[in-house]
Amino acid sequence: MEPMSLFLSPAQVTAAYAQTGADKTRRSAASLLLLAVLAGAIIALAGAATNTAVYGMADTWTIRTVCALLFPFGLAMVVLTGSELFTGNCLITISLLERRCTFGGMLRNWMLVFAGNAVGAVLVAFACAKFGQMDYSSGLLGAYTIKVAAGKCALSFPDAFVLGIFCNLLVCLGVLMALSGRDNTSRILGAYLPVCFFVLCGFEHSIANLYYIPAGLFAAQDLAYTVLAQEALQVDLSVLTAGNCLKNLAAVTLGNLVGGAGLGALLWYCFRPVPAGSKAV
Repeated sequence: MEPMSLFLSPAQVTAAYAQTGADKTRRSAASLLLLAVLAGAIIALAGAATNTAVYGMADTWTIRTVCALLFPFGLAMVVLTGSELFTGNCLITISLLERRCTFGGMLRNWMLVFAGNAVGAVLVAFACAKFGQMDYSSGLLGAYTIKVAAGKCALSFPDAFVLGIFCNLLVCLGVLMALSGRDNTSRILGAYLPVCFFVLCGFEHSIANLYYIPAGLFAAQDLAYTVLAQEALQVDLSVLTAGNCLKNLAAVTLGNLVGGAGLGALLWYCFRPVPAGSKAV
């Protein structure tokens, strides 16, 4: 008897996700929403942690590096808890192409999970802004939160869209690499590295932005935070609007869909089972 491999091959991972994605489309609405709220809160808490870790730093390279080292643990927690994350679920295209689920089932999953993720992320953003978490250093964390949100709101639609594609290409690679591992250490490492890359490069993640931008909008309602943001960090508050928030989320979400769903389709095409007696295309 041959020893069990320590990891799954790309073809095995693709086949495994075909069934996993199909199962996701058949979950009850209540289960999907609750697990999606959990995932949204986890990603939001990862965002709160990165802001808290770097708000006192000035060097961009250091800020990016520290965030890239910390934020990926959010996806690892999502994977290990079995919660539902919209960006990872863009891979359900594998299940659709493998005819394990319907197009309607896939859309239902995406809509319910995105809604649940939004609830979880925005609730964390509200709580952090309104219950003192941003009071560090006499409110400098609140001012930095406003700066991050303003930077995202200032992105053009094309920039946010393309950065969203790259982001979810990496996030979905992280989901699949985590699925390839047979133990928790391998799964965490598989999820960690691609997300580390996306954060380091400054790519855009729709669910993370559902924390970062609302947190900035909520923080901007506090006069002390806004004064610090303008005077200490030279933030242009004119870009921090609900309209620019929605523009960013629309562009990034579309980019995430293209990146994740496109990766799923590519892997299905390359690794799909070939029926006996037929030639591979």
